[in-house]
Amino acid sequence: MLNKGKAPNPNPRAEDRYMGGTLEGTIGVHPDARRGRGAVSNAAGRYEKSGRVALDDGWDNLDEPPPPLKTQMYRDSTRTIIARNTSPDIPFDRSINPYRGCEHGCTYCFARPTHTYLGMSAGLDFESKIFYKPDAAVLLEKELRAPSYKCRAMAMGTNTDPYQPAERHFKITRSILEVLQRFKHPIGFVTKSALITRDIDILAPMAAENLARAAVSVTSLDPGLARKMEPRASTPARRIEALRQMSAAGIPTAVMFAPLIPGLNDHELEAVLQAAKDAGVRSAGYVMLRLPLEVKDLFQEWLVAEVPERASRVMSLIRSTRDGKDYDAKWGERQVGNGPIAEAATARFQLACKRLGFNDDRKRLDTSKFQPPPQRGDQLALF
Repeated sequence: MLNKGKAPNPNPRAEDRYMGGTLEGTIGVHPDARRGRGAVSNAAGRYEKSGRVALDDGWDNLDEPPPPLKTQMYRDSTRTIIARNTSPDIPFDRSINPYRGCEHGCTYCFARPTHTYLGMSAGLDFESKIFYKPDAAVLLEKELRAPSYKCRAMAMGTNTDPYQPAERHFKITRSILEVLQRFKHPIGFVTKSALITRDIDILAPMAAENLARAAVSVTSLDPGLARKMEPRASTPARRIEALRQMSAAGIPTAVMFAPLIPGLNDHELEAVLQAAKDAGVRSAGYVMLRLPLEVKDLFQEWLVAEVPERASRVMSLIRSTRDGKDYDAKWGERQVGNGPIAEAATARFQLACKRLGFNDDRKRLDTSKFQPPPQRGDQLALF
């Protein structure tokens, strides 16, 4: 047994749809069970008292392959929807996360450790046990109507993806957009999903008033590598097409090369930026791979399982950008790293952006138009 600390109880209410088997606290996971998933294991979170390891006890109980792990959805009865932050190296102070956990299964996702606060694993639990917030739009309208609320640009997709597969059914992100449109509140998106094009009918009119912009993260143009790194995200071609459709609709779009992983996808930086330029994109950004807390072990497990011939080389290069460590959370450096490899990546990015004309005319979203719309029972203005 592995001794762990005590976890808070999220007290979720399980839904009937998507229910399937669980692998709670299991370190070793059969390949058939995790087929189509990103993480290799499902070790208990750092707050748990104990963990379990799958072992054959001699009774041949592990001979039969387990069924594929199914996604489970849980209702999140949160009482607030706007999350705040004071991080000095992040260009926004508020965000909305319609979902906790993300079915895209990106192996490197820095948000994975947030699932440990729910008493779950940052591994397979994070991508197969998803919490959704059905009251998000109602809560948002209430918070935006508060007399003390001061409008600043809202961000979505900064933790888990607002357009992950569950959004096709629940449409929570769309309901949030509808509220923001009525309030004339600015919004910025980051996603790996082509599903964002479903909401062009809302985003385009907002963009015409400088109230919306969107970024799509494209980490590779190689569908094979993308499938390994981001098994349930849209293919690279569909993401580029989503950028094309949004650009054509007049929505300011950006491509994010995030994360840049030395020795794995860094050689594609210029090609991804060029493909985005050809799709009408006018802005770009990049983020060096971040491996906080449980993510560092999950990512290394994945490297050994999926790209064993590159595993040691990739980790050596990553550590060279973090003062010899797997990760350094220092403000100002956590997004780009340091050292010669990190500096070379920055220089390549800047040169490519200059050549392609990226980031020349970026402007802030307009917060001056924010106005809570009238509601039934409001007193009419006298003048």
